[in-house]
Amino acid sequence: MKVFKFGPAALITAAFIGPGTVTLCSIAGAQYGYVLLWTMVLSIIITIVLQNMAAKLGLITQKGLASIIKESFNTPLFKFLAIILILSAIVIGNTAYEAGNISGGALGLSAIFKVSTLNIFDYQINFQSLIIGLIAFTLLYFGNHKILEKSLIGLVILMSLAFIITMLITKPNIVQVFKGLFIPVFPRGSLLTVVGLIGTTVVPYNLFLHAALVKDKWHSADDLKFLKNDTYVAVVLGGFISMAIIITAASSGLNNIASATDLAKGLEPLFGSFATYILAFGLFAAGITSAITAPLAAAFVFTNCFDWPSDLNSPRFRAVWMSILVIGVLFSSIGFKPIDIIKFAQVANGILLPIIAAFIWWLSNKSSLLGNYKNTKTQKLVSAIIVLIVLFLSIKSLIQIISNF
Repeated sequence: MKVFKFGPAALITAAFIGPGTVTLCSIAGAQYGYVLLWTMVLSIIITIVLQNMAAKLGLITQKGLASIIKESFNTPLFKFLAIILILSAIVIGNTAYEAGNISGGALGLSAIFKVSTLNIFDYQINFQSLIIGLIAFTLLYFGNHKILEKSLIGLVILMSLAFIITMLITKPNIVQVFKGLFIPVFPRGSLLTVVGLIGTTVVPYNLFLHAALVKDKWHSADDLKFLKNDTYVAVVLGGFISMAIIITAASSGLNNIASATDLAKGLEPLFGSFATYILAFGLFAAGITSAITAPLAAAFVFTNCFDWPSDLNSPRFRAVWMSILVIGVLFSSIGFKPIDIIKFAQVANGILLPIIAAFIWWLSNKSSLLGNYKNTKTQKLVSAIIVLIVLFLSIKSLIQIISNF
């Protein structure tokens, strides 16, 4: 009996392993060594629980998560506020992050090839950003669900190999790796890094993306077993990629790392140019996969909120992802750093994540919505603990972000 089919969970891995994740994992490994690896184990557990609940809602109801949340309100005012909150955090947030995704992919290319720029008036146009944007546009415009799924699965596999090979080149201390995985330690000043590592894995827009993709991939409750196994494999693989980056940075012995490109360049004198190129390719793959999934998620959320068709070929659907992609390419190619927009996106996502997690928990317990497929007592308890952890992390990150304004 077949128990596994590749499904949309690979796109979730493609989404959360972006340049931001690669950079934060690089910094965490350089600053704290192996001791924060346990945070990735916790991240994997939290992500699996939340993604499974969101995907189950999408499969059983055959609706997008934004639509389900909106329909749970009877009061027009609350419906309006829910739409505003979701659109602010997901659509505007993804627009801001898209510039970072494209910039990260471009940095990976620039570490391999000579940087090419064109001066127009007072601006320098980065060709690498245009290349990333063109690849993302081509896959989104001409691709269907199967093409996108297969393309991103291929990129995730290549990205995994790149980071795992780089990790093996650095010859990590296996004993210290296992201690870091299973013994929780909070080095002095590491709390925000812990929050950040978990926050880069548990991403609000992935919950919406997963629910939307699942209902287009599978249509029967009999497919729940495929959904669960697909989620387990993809999220564990994504977590392992993050671990590989932390281990690489920890094993390198480099201390002055502020970005993933610093790690790539720092590896060359220690382990040769091969290590640099492999890590740079991983950064390029991370950038391009996130550059595809961020506009896609925003388009699903936007069309769900306004009850528009969520068809990849729908003009309105295309208009949303095109807008986000074009703005991201523009900001990235001219070197614009939308710091204030990104801060707003972080605040909005920080507010949204525990709210969405609580909603998913509540909706997943409703017999009227899921019937016999609602959460069991054990699932209720485990997912409630997860929601409380997410709330705690959200409050911590919001306090830090607000204090930096």
